[in-house]
Amino acid sequence: MKLSELFQKDGLMLSFEVFPPKTTDGYESVEKATEEIAKLKPDFMSVTYGAGGSTSDFTVSIASNIQNNMGVNTLAHLTCVKADKQTIFNTLDTLKANNIENILALRGDIPEGFDKDSMDYKYASEMIADIKKYGDFCIGGACYPEGHLESANMEEDIAHLKMKVEAGCEFLTTQMFFDNNILYSYLYKIRERGITVPIVAGIMPVTNAKQIVRSCKLSGTYLPQRFKAIVDRFGDNPKAMKEAGIAYATDQIIDLLANGVNNIHVYSMNRPEVAAAIQNNLKEIMSYQR
Repeated sequence: MKLSELFQKDGLMLSFEVFPPKTTDGYESVEKATEEIAKLKPDFMSVTYGAGGSTSDFTVSIASNIQNNMGVNTLAHLTCVKADKQTIFNTLDTLKANNIENILALRGDIPEGFDKDSMDYKYASEMIADIKKYGDFCIGGACYPEGHLESANMEEDIAHLKMKVEAGCEFLTTQMFFDNNILYSYLYKIRERGITVPIVAGIMPVTNAKQIVRSCKLSGTYLPQRFKAIVDRFGDNPKAMKEAGIAYATDQIIDLLANGVNNIHVYSMNRPEVAAAIQNNLKEIMSYQR
């Protein structure tokens, strides 16, 4: 089913994200973890893109298994930063052959020293336009409540976002954020600019304090004092940090639902126990929302 059809339904939509293995040796364990998450029967699951070689093939095979064997709607990521047009078209053919109808179209981070002028697609909006013309897919894109690092300001970032939507993007998934007020302000700004496609709020349950702090520094993600206090207090205790991280993410989701943001995407990072805990924390709320 195309996600555009799911977004037309009322109530909560809960989805999880997984990623493919980097090597063949890791394939079996990743497949098992993704199947355990699929057994939770989320509204959909997204599979990130392994850039280049066999790792990109793993994206298709993991997505195909979730879609065709586990019976869960699947969203395959497709990144164009180091791919030429023919590679993208070949991947689209493979996705279509595997009954995958939903694509999250991303440019991806440009590697240091990489010649941007050599890229067939300099912006995600260019690839989105080609996908729209090439095949019958539901296309999603990424959005950045705190602005993309390469944008001079939020106005420029939203202008690029509008280009994605005008090119054929049917929904947008946010980068992780830890302060819901940032999202609420962002939603007001983009709606004011005429961007009305569904927004899926990306929530990261933090289970590894050091990793997330480092990641947020690189991405420019704001860490509220309440979150910093949790990391400072529990960061050195993995079990306590996992419990606190799941609780913080749950609290974020409940606040989002209370304020009318019903499309929730959890960056579950191939952790079935994290996905299950989030879903369990929301079971009565999900029942009420539906």
